[in-house]
Order: sequence, then C-alpha cells, then structure tokens
Amino acid sequence: MNRAPAAALAAGLVLADSSIVTLALPEILRELDAGVGGVAWVLIGFNLALALAAVPAAALAGRSPARARCAYATGLVAFAGACVACAAAPSLGVLIGARAAQGIAGAVVVAAALGLLRAQDADRALSRWVLAGIVGAALGPAAGGLLTEALSWEAMFALQAPVALAALAAAVGPAAAGGHATPLRPMPSATAPLLALAVVSAALAAALFLLVVLLIEGWRHSPAEAAATVTVMPVAALAAPRLARALGAQARGAAGAVLLAGGLAALGLLPDSSVAWTIAPQVLVGAGLGLTLPALTGAAVPARAAPGGPAAWTIAARSAGVVAGLLVLTPIFTADLERQRDPAERAGVARLLDARLSLATKVRLAVALDQRVDATPGRLPDLGPAFAALDPPPAERPALRRLRAGLEEELDRAGTAAFARSFLVAAALAALTLVPVARTRRWPA
Repeated sequence: MNRAPAAALAAGLVLADSSIVTLALPEILRELDAGVGGVAWVLIGFNLALALAAVPAAALAGRSPARARCAYATGLVAFAGACVACAAAPSLGVLIGARAAQGIAGAVVVAAALGLLRAQDADRALSRWVLAGIVGAALGPAAGGLLTEALSWEAMFALQAPVALAALAAAVGPAAAGGHATPLRPMPSATAPLLALAVVSAALAAALFLLVVLLIEGWRHSPAEAAATVTVMPVAALAAPRLARALGAQARGAAGAVLLAGGLAALGLLPDSSVAWTIAPQVLVGAGLGLTLPALTGAAVPARAAPGGPAAWTIAARSAGVVAGLLVLTPIFTADLERQRDPAERAGVARLLDARLSLATKVRLAVALDQRVDATPGRLPDLGPAFAALDPPPAERPALRRLRAGLEEELDRAGTAAFARSFLVAAALAALTLVPVARTRRWPA
C-alpha cells in the first residue's frame, strides 16, 4: 500500500471510531445490561481521550521526522491492541476504559498521519487529512451497524485491528522534514473557528448518536436497516463541497451551519415514525457536515505554517464538542424517554382492555408485557417476547396481531416524541455556530 493512502486510511479509521460504535450501542446496552446514559460513555470516553491527547500527541509526533514515523507505528499498534481489548471487554466499565485507550493511541496516529501525508504532498496534505476525517466520521455509523448485524459488536472492534496494522505501510519511508518546527499553541486568529468547530461538533453528536438510537431503540429497526438509512449523510457530505465550489470559505462555513441546523430541526419535528421522513433532514445534515468542517479547519490552520500543532487543535475542538454535545443531550433525551413511557403504557392498557380477546389471554399478556416493561428501565420495551410467549387459540390470533400493531404504534409515537426536544436543542447549537463563523477573520482561499 502506498504511504499516502495508508496514512489517510489510518486517520479515517481513528476518526471513524468517534462514531462507528453508535449503531452497536443498543446491542451493547442489552448485552452488558446498561442504561442509555451509561452506554453513552462508550462514545464519550473515546472522544474525551482523543480531545485531551490530540495536542500532546502532536508535540510527540512533530519533534523530528524519525519521531513522527515511530509515533505513527507505535500508535497504530497500540490502537489495534485497544480494539482487541474492546472486543474482549466483559463489562461496560472495561469497555469504556479500552475505548479511552483507543482515543489516546488514535490521537498519536492522527497527528503523525498528517506529517506522513505532508512528506508525500505538502500542498494537499491538509485537505486529504480533513477529507479522511469527514469520510471516516460520516461512514462510521453505517459501517459499525453492518458489522454488528452481520457478526456482532465485538467483531466490529476486532476487525479494526488488522485494518490498523495494514495502515502501518505508511510508516515505511521518509517522514515529513522539519516536524520540530510545528507550533503547538493555537494562533489568536484560530480562536473563533476552533470554537465554531466545537459547537458544530456538539450539534453533530445528535445526528450521529441520537438518530441511530431513535432508529433502533425508538422505532425498533435492525442495525443493518439503520445503517442503510444513515448512509444518506456521508453521501451528502461528500457531494456538498463539489456542489458549492463557487462559494467562498466563509460562505461555505455559514451555509453548512444553516443546513445542519435546518436538518436537525426537521428531525425534531418529524410527523411520524416513517424512515422516509428522515431522508431530507439527513441530506441537510450531511451537506452541512461536508461544508462546515473543511471550511472551519482551513480557517483554524495557518496556510504557511507546518499544520501539525494547529491541526491537532482542530481534532481536540471537534472531539471536545462531541463530548459536550453528548453530555448535554443525553440527559435531555433520557428524561424525555422516561416521561413518554407513562402515556405510552396508559395507551397500551386501553388498547389491551378493548381488544377482542378472552380474559385469560388478556391476563397472561398483561403479565408478560409488565415483565418486559420492568426489564427495560430507562428505555422503550421490546414487546416481541411477550407476544411470542403466548399460545392463543386460532380464533384470537388476528386480534393479537392487531393489538401488537397498535401497541407498537404507541411505542413509535413515544419514541419520536422522546427525541424531539434533543434534536431541537442540537439545531439551536448548530445555529449558534454562525456567531464564531461571523467573527472569523482569516479564511483559506
């Protein structure tokens, strides 16, 4: 494998890990018997470690050309080991710890990968590095969902290890010269775009995390179905920059923030639980992602300086924004989810009482449903096992099918309503990005 594609693959793989686990979270939640708030730390732990380690990793990788190459190889081996540790994690606490180790090792990889890309083509290194990150972050949920559905969430982590080791090919050959001259403090002119990156990434957490949880936990789609649904975002993210070439960098940054805010607001105002209603909002979110992140990253990194240190600050800002977004939004939607359970249960009881079933069948079903509700605190229950446990007479089966459809309709309604406020808060965060975008004075040509 050529060094430049391998380095881009490594950067994309690490940044994909900030979101690749999202479609596996419901499965992890069930297997490790965790709550939604607790399992969110599988995402938070990685992004928090990446945010804290990004700038120190740039210092480590930028001291000399030989150090950059060594840091890249060491980081990849450590990242592969952390992937295996995630796959073998016996508990949620161990998994979160292994995810933090992934984040630290990944920070070293991402910082060193930029230096290796500069050795191949200094003029295009930053744009390739940014594109790899966007593609990785946008494709992460779909890739994770497909692997979880086809194999398991453990396999999703384990299979990343050989991919990381394959990217070691980039460590063969010269690293970028002059790495020791890389400035590590953010330029004063970078303050506004870094703040904008943090805020927009907090908003993106809703699209990459909450939408997935809504599809799987709220609307009970399989990980593969959810993966197919969320592929709309990476396609739009890749297409948007090509369609907006005529716009200046500041205009692209502002337009991306507006599109992202509009898409998130639309997700907060869904009329029902049909997946079709999510397509147009996802197009807006993906386009916003594809326009905003490259523009803001370019504004934060000085054009004539070695970009290692300033680029590391963009990774730190993005990851810190994801952490902040999850910490803000998770309590909102978990509280709303719990609040929606009571009206959904009352509506379900009314449907059960009105069903044309014998009293004995109603009693058995009521007990089974109550057990399912008690077994899933803090989230919407899966009603399938309760109905599967029954052995009704043939005459009652049509009524049971209608009852199950009605109860699932109530759950869909509750799930849609539970996520609405979180999406609207995220939309407000995206709109808030316009303030630092307007205050940014230096934009790339």
